[in-house]
Amino acid sequence: MKKNFKFYALIWAILLAVWCAVVFLVRPIIPGYVINYDARFWIAFVFIVAAFIGNLACAYFAFKAENLKKMFLNLPLITVSWSALIAMLVIGSGLMLIPNCPAWIAAIICILILAFNAIAVVKAVWAADTVNKVDEKVKAQTSFIKNLMVDTESILARAKSNAVKAECKKVYEAVRYSDPMSNEALSMIEAKITVKVDELSSAVGADEAEKVKEIAEEIVILVGDRNKKCKELK
Repeated sequence: MKKNFKFYALIWAILLAVWCAVVFLVRPIIPGYVINYDARFWIAFVFIVAAFIGNLACAYFAFKAENLKKMFLNLPLITVSWSALIAMLVIGSGLMLIPNCPAWIAAIICILILAFNAIAVVKAVWAADTVNKVDEKVKAQTSFIKNLMVDTESILARAKSNAVKAECKKVYEAVRYSDPMSNEALSMIEAKITVKVDELSSAVGADEAEKVKEIAEEIVILVGDRNKKCKELK
């Protein structure tokens, strides 16, 4: 992501150099163009350069995404930054080349483009953070069942006899098709399930078919009760 920003910064520097070339090299050779580097010109020049720098700052925040998903969510913002950069180059250069056109007009328009770009940054970052927080919340709420699936699948793989495998498969299937969403209200029953799964793991390791069957039935019942409570909480 830093590498991508470096490419953007390189192109930004080239376009800024192009604009400066238009202002200081192209304008003087235009027939009949009167060059006046007064205080108003330099104030306008500083404002336009500040707009370019502001655009680079906006792009930096767009490319600063902490992960690929945030980067994907910020793609529209990166597009806006590119568009704003091109707009500032074209409009800024065009207005500066118009004879008798005050330089401050180009400065104001470039500042307005920057303001649009900055607003897009705030909106995009806000939206990306909101989506990311929701995603993290969902991951936290589904972690119990995901971890339980891994544990029960591992237990099933370690089962030795066919009878033990059959019971372990019942447990795995019950967990696999259970409601993935969790809730604080389910913490007690989920703790019971966790304890029973640990007991099942020990029984499977000892290949105690009867004990495995007993524990497996208890887990299936607990998972069923959890699903019912989970449904009630929605």
